[in-house]
Amino acid sequence: MADESARRESLFGTWIHAFEDDTPRGAVYRPQGSTFALSRRPRERIELSRDGSARLSGGGPDDRLTGTAARWDEEGEVIVVRGEDGAELRIVERSSERLIVEKRN
Repeated sequence: MADESARRESLFGTWIHAFEDDTPRGAVYRPQGSTFALSRRPRERIELSRDGSARLSGGGPDDRLTGTAARWDEEGEVIVVRGEDGAELRIVERSSERLIVEKRN
């Protein structure tokens, strides 16, 4: 039970797309504060809050981050994040060091 509680707590915060680490299973996100290679394009972000709210951010037309509000829910072993813009992300694997995310629109 304590392990699941710690696992759940590690989910909250900002996660940044480490596209250079992507796998066939999905996109890899690492916690904010991790070391990332320099990138010309802005990295997508997922912010998850304890109250079920979320924010999805990515590069806008002028390369500044723009975001949209979202909500997240647990559906079995998967965390589903649904943006107000219709975007849907499925966190199919998680640890304190990375998320693996499938994107659906």
